[in-house]
Amino acid sequence: MLVRNYINGKWVESHSEARYLDINPATEEPVAEVVKSDERDVEAAVEAAAAAFEKWRKVPAPKRAEILYRVGQLLVERKEEIARLLTQEMGKVLPEARGDVQEAIDMAFYIGGEGRRLLGYTAPVELPNKFGMAIRDPIGVVACITPWNFPIAIPSWKIFPALVAGNTVIFKPATDTPATAAEFVRIFEEAGLPPGVLNLVIGPGPTVGNALVEHPTVKAISFTGSTEVGRDLYARAARHLKRVSLEMGGKNAIIVMEDANLELALEATLWAAFGTTGQRCTACSRLILHKPIKEKFTEMLVERAKGLRLGNGLEPTTDVGPLINEAAVKKVHSYVEIGKAEGARLLCGGNPVKVNGKGFFYEPTIFDQVRPDMRIAQEEIFGPVLSIIEAKDLEEAIRINNAVNYGLSSSLFTQDVNKAFQAIRDITTGIVYINHGTTGAEIQFPFGGTRGTGNGHREAGLTAIEFFTEWKAVYVDYSGRLQRAQIDTTAFGQVPIP
Repeated sequence: MLVRNYINGKWVESHSEARYLDINPATEEPVAEVVKSDERDVEAAVEAAAAAFEKWRKVPAPKRAEILYRVGQLLVERKEEIARLLTQEMGKVLPEARGDVQEAIDMAFYIGGEGRRLLGYTAPVELPNKFGMAIRDPIGVVACITPWNFPIAIPSWKIFPALVAGNTVIFKPATDTPATAAEFVRIFEEAGLPPGVLNLVIGPGPTVGNALVEHPTVKAISFTGSTEVGRDLYARAARHLKRVSLEMGGKNAIIVMEDANLELALEATLWAAFGTTGQRCTACSRLILHKPIKEKFTEMLVERAKGLRLGNGLEPTTDVGPLINEAAVKKVHSYVEIGKAEGARLLCGGNPVKVNGKGFFYEPTIFDQVRPDMRIAQEEIFGPVLSIIEAKDLEEAIRINNAVNYGLSSSLFTQDVNKAFQAIRDITTGIVYINHGTTGAEIQFPFGGTRGTGNGHREAGLTAIEFFTEWKAVYVDYSGRLQRAQIDTTAFGQVPIP
């Protein structure tokens, strides 16, 4: 399979003519040969997007939405095919890959509905024979820079609202998952999206990503990735007064109280900590346990974690797939060594492994006796490593939960409604779960976080189109004379009688 760029409605080679191999992380076998783009490909994509914008923004929003509905239906028809490719390319188990595609299906139909809303508003004006309203305009050419861990879902969060709002898009996927990205774009092509409205440019961040940030025609950038890269991108984009949405890291915690349903909390913790091999921004990497149940719950958790089966995500017996690449294995293992050096107690795991002599696998790993200030309790590891922290009561648990540089997702297990609402009030993350793990956000609610997780924007839900639109205030004066707001009034703010 050869994966190429998609620019101005055509599948094209990169200007550099360079290529690289896309590797299956479970088998280390090639999935595809992929073009490697440079600044010239970005320039071609921007030119195409800018030319298409003038026509696309004038297409009625309900008609733009009809294309998204067709995209959603095509995703339904090809869900299994795309899910299997996704698993081969990034490693997550097949049921999770199907969920990745399903999220894009849900988003297509949800955002398609915005084509008949894109709501503005009217409000009373202060002068007679005058009308006022606020409406939305598209921004222009926008860049969507997405990660490898959700190669269908996350692009859908960005591309669908951008398109329905009337923008044109340059899509830069992660270099680890280009084949899935190309199949996604192919569906837009089949659904009838006009040439130039969506363009795919595949290449490394320091080349393609930087060129998008610096290009004066790119008006906005929606980025999901690491906090380090996001901060640098934000600083450079600010020099050009670009609009930037950042969705970055997480250091999410599950709190389990003495009165919790421990079996439910156990299942949720296993899923949140080791699902997607811990490679989710919402993955649970801290487990804050109320002291009275800490020993019992820890024993339950370690026993189950030791029984998780590593393997190829296409195999139905697999519980945990591989990490994305060898560099990820090295990073995770370096944090395990840091944890041991800091004095944490390793209860299980802690080793990279091969399955049938291949793959970038890492054992589900649990540390006990972790202090809240340890690096393994503060820094994002992005792998199957869970740190257990003890708390004497709910107040201390919430303080520990909030005392990190990230603020994406939190979870509390309790059967006390008063504790639940106290946590909802006092936890300072963008997502809060009660009696559920830290993963599993739904597309009809805002997604995003606080502190080092983001810069204030939210994806999905009612907020999905906010980032991709500009507000325009419109005034219509039908009085036939010049009326000066705030000036042509009588005493006490009374307007003159017409």
